[in-house]
Amino acid sequence: MRATYPWHMPTVLVNGEFLAPGDARISAFDAGLQHAVGLFETMTAVMSGGEARVIGLDEHLARLAISAKELGLTRELNLAALEEAVVATVERDGTPRQRVRLTVTGGDLNLLAGGKAENAGPTVLVVSQPAIAYPVEMYDNGISVVVADFRANPLDEGEGHKTLNYWTRLRELRKAAAKRAGEALVFSVTNHLCGGCVSNLILVRDGQVVTPIARGEETEGSSTAGPGPAGVRLRAPVLPGITRSHVLDWASGLGLKVTKRLVSIDDLLKADEVVVTNSSFGVLPVTRLEREMIGGGSVGPITQQWVANWREQVDA
Repeated sequence: MRATYPWHMPTVLVNGEFLAPGDARISAFDAGLQHAVGLFETMTAVMSGGEARVIGLDEHLARLAISAKELGLTRELNLAALEEAVVATVERDGTPRQRVRLTVTGGDLNLLAGGKAENAGPTVLVVSQPAIAYPVEMYDNGISVVVADFRANPLDEGEGHKTLNYWTRLRELRKAAAKRAGEALVFSVTNHLCGGCVSNLILVRDGQVVTPIARGEETEGSSTAGPGPAGVRLRAPVLPGITRSHVLDWASGLGLKVTKRLVSIDDLLKADEVVVTNSSFGVLPVTRLEREMIGGGSVGPITQQWVANWREQVDA
């Protein structure tokens, strides 16, 4: 439900040109459509004093650039141009709080004579619209989560990146919604917790903060991303979330010890507090896993502080 501006049409920028939503088109041969070759970032933006403020924009663009290089989408992205495109779209939209999505695909692939492909460059799509108003009760009382059937594979190079291949995760979310749950938790093939289908996960126990190791953090400490042959460190199939990073900074600011390590189902069930994070809903408390209560079924004091921090961050 979009509580404030149900009439408001999305603002759409395609390859540098603003288009009416009904006129926004990409090629039938675009690599994103044909083969799910592409990456995206979803952000929250606020308008304040006529100027756009996109929460964590530099961090989102940096993550996008790393993924584009590691996955071979493109060696180098013009981050200054992407930043300009996002800010211009938010300012043109103008609503106080917005959900903005930046998508970069492999572009239009046209086969030439001889079977060679001519690529005119990546497709860049920015869409901004009023942010979803999540019910206050979700933050005050927490949400229920279920365990997803899907298992993340650390040998899949796409895991831990925000690729366009989201079908499996969206199906799990649909199944969770049918059970009246707000998120579905994904475990790896080694039975270690990765996070939610569209979120990261952070635990609090005995005053310490624990979160699963994310992509790029495998060398931190002595933990690995999962069991493997002797001397082999597996890739962590966990997205390095931007809001997750902010929450961990807030935890350190509270004087709490933060540990990134392998997380089991027992860690989850024994936690005093659990939150899921992403850049749309921010910080959501988790108070139930399937039939099991988390933290006695109430939202803990540390989580309450993080929720307050998030609300302060996105206040227009």
